[in-house]
Amino acid sequence: MTLLIEDNNRVRTLTLNRPDALNAFNEALYDATTVALRAAAEDPDVAVVLLTGAGRGFSAGNDLVEMQERITNPESTPGEHGFYGMLEVLADFPKPLICAVNGVGVGIGATILGFADLAFMSSEARLKCPFTSLGVAPEAASSYLMPRLLGRQNAAWLLMSSEWVSAAEAREMGLVWKVCEPDALLTEARTYAETLSAKPISSLVAVKQAMVAPIRDQIAAAVEREKALFVELVGAAANVDALAQFADRKR
Repeated sequence: MTLLIEDNNRVRTLTLNRPDALNAFNEALYDATTVALRAAAEDPDVAVVLLTGAGRGFSAGNDLVEMQERITNPESTPGEHGFYGMLEVLADFPKPLICAVNGVGVGIGATILGFADLAFMSSEARLKCPFTSLGVAPEAASSYLMPRLLGRQNAAWLLMSSEWVSAAEAREMGLVWKVCEPDALLTEARTYAETLSAKPISSLVAVKQAMVAPIRDQIAAAVEREKALFVELVGAAANVDALAQFADRKR
């Protein structure tokens, strides 16, 4: 299974489960995560969702091997929900969403933190937004959420440099809330999740709705801007070369 689901004390833990690929998102994982988030949103017994990864990665981002296949093979079929379906459910998710970054987070494995209400990170984890190294545009409304969350200059470095950001740097920037020792990460994240899950769900939903409502339209607009830029750049020379080099390394 590409996604593991576990319930405890009104906290639903979703574990990305493609450890051999460092939990990179293929179409199946986008679909499974979208369906699981929708189910959690509607389940009256779920107050909080905790998202983490299996093995040594949080998520290596978009599965670039599958991405190259979709670009080069016009007959490849996308998933039912895909990347943008997952973004839509993340933007609309009504309950507290907590991320526990247990290992490397690349691309959507980093930008997904823009949708987290609380983010915890292992001291040994690292984050990277490799958009410029792949010759593409930013994603997941990060062009709007990251400057708002981190400030313009931190966001500019994160989105433009394609360099790794350590857990300590991510904490200093404001990208994550707490940095934990690797063995304590999930325990600490769950402790905070259960503190929230003990509260009335209606109140948790009201707080989040009040916080997100003023920016919901801007998030949607950012996604559309990024999508247009991505379409413009994907398949261009810089992107094709980068993907071919990645595929060669994988082989």
